[in-house]
Amino acid sequence: MQIPHFYPIGTPGQAWGDAERAQWRARQMRQRSYADDVLTAIDALRSHFDVQTYGELRYGNEHHAQERFSLMALRSRHWQSDLPSVLVTGGVHGYETSGVHGALRFLQTHAAGYAGRVNLLVVPCVSPWGYERIQRWNFDAIDPNRAFRESSPAQECAALMRLVAPLHGQFAAHLDLHETTDTDKTEFRPAVAARDGTPLEPCSIPDGFYLVDDSANPQPAFQQAIIEAVARVTHIAPGAADHGIIGSPLAAHGVIRYAMQSLGLCAGISGARYTTTTEVYPDSPRATPEQCIAAQVAAVCAGVDFVCTQGR
Repeated sequence: MQIPHFYPIGTPGQAWGDAERAQWRARQMRQRSYADDVLTAIDALRSHFDVQTYGELRYGNEHHAQERFSLMALRSRHWQSDLPSVLVTGGVHGYETSGVHGALRFLQTHAAGYAGRVNLLVVPCVSPWGYERIQRWNFDAIDPNRAFRESSPAQECAALMRLVAPLHGQFAAHLDLHETTDTDKTEFRPAVAARDGTPLEPCSIPDGFYLVDDSANPQPAFQQAIIEAVARVTHIAPGAADHGIIGSPLAAHGVIRYAMQSLGLCAGISGARYTTTTEVYPDSPRATPEQCIAAQVAAVCAGVDFVCTQGR
């Protein structure tokens, strides 16, 4: 079967090699500053949280100047082993802006209210290189949210897993903050098909917020609590009768399920009982950028509130 040409790099039906990855990398322009947008905000929180540099990304080759990014995590200043713990991650896909700024906004406006009730570990921006390029993949054209596995080829994933490993199984919940955008259909699905030499699979983009639960460990009450909270801020994706949301059947209103660990998803790394991946839709005509950030904050607060009520 001849695969039509749908992406400007590579030969249809043939997986990329080094030359194609170099062509792709040359197209990725720096469009914003991780230091200005994220590190400055983190510095302003140092008086309230323990701030940890948990790794450093180093990217560059003979064609690209060396770049370094400090990877930052914030944790409750008075961590108590008898309290439930919650992990919050944002910016696994660097282009998903509200995940990064939702995590920061939660720290700035709500996290202090949970002191003495829950331990918090928050990583606002897992993929700084992608954040600056407004890009889903990392420097090596790897999707980090399919690379959370042993001996990960993605520096971002390996560093985060090292951070979380000493606390694995001790978290009550893990909320991983994401977006679904129109570019998922117009740019990133064509790019992954071109990169892997596979046919382009059609998809539809849902208008609204939704969650991804873990099919190996479904927690419907946890998901429902988050959906109810977010619905007060922005609209929930309705799902389609024939294919649910992004091709997955609905498990509940605004909820689908993925096999998090086997797919190498970030939300599968903590061993937490309650896990979810949030998906905000920033391209909706019914949502503003501020609403998208507020939806992420509402999701995190609802998840933490649920843990405070239910315990471990």
